[in-house]
Amino acid sequence: MLTRKQYELLKFIHERLKESGVPPSFEEMKDALNLRSKSGIHRLITALEERGFIRRLPNRARALEVIRLPETVAPGLGAARKAGFAPNVIEGSLGRVRAASEDEGGKPVAIPVMGRIAAGTPISAIQNRSHTIHMPPEMLTTGDHFALEVRGDSMVEAGIFEGDLALIKKTDNADTGDIVVALIDDEEATLKRLRRKGASIALEAANSAYETRIFGPDRVRIQGKLVGIFRRY
Repeated sequence: MLTRKQYELLKFIHERLKESGVPPSFEEMKDALNLRSKSGIHRLITALEERGFIRRLPNRARALEVIRLPETVAPGLGAARKAGFAPNVIEGSLGRVRAASEDEGGKPVAIPVMGRIAAGTPISAIQNRSHTIHMPPEMLTTGDHFALEVRGDSMVEAGIFEGDLALIKKTDNADTGDIVVALIDDEEATLKRLRRKGASIALEAANSAYETRIFGPDRVRIQGKLVGIFRRY
């Protein structure tokens, strides 16, 4: 999933290439996205290149090629979401997140990090707040949010890796197919895809090495839904 600005830039480059066969200049991109500096465009271009949406052609000035368009985009852009989950990922250090947010016109929001969450064998229930991070507002939905550090590899096929910070919206309700923080027997917390099977609840991994676990409804409490991933490099 792309952020709003990433999607806008990709769309602008794609449309300019269709019209003229020549990619826009960084100055034109900056003006089209209403950014204050070209540094924001450089970050957006790098993010699109890392995600495999565009390619910079060597030995040619201003040479950009659109490789593919996204199947999913950030909320509010009117694009229908397809089945599955492509996490909304922000990459880099906390400093880079703050700078990108400032260039894109949003004020960072403080989010508490509440310890670790297992994407593998469940671990102890969610801990108390360990520290705070700042997230761009376009990563957030309405309501309260918290973050958890991912441990394990059971969700790698959903693009969620060990060491990621999972951004969670607090809620005790979730639909089949949502990736949720589930508390099992009030003792173990895990990050899994929710499936409802009659009166039972299935917690499904996104890794074929792990089995789906099925519980009675009185054994599982939903603590929140995944809305994004923060990844450091």
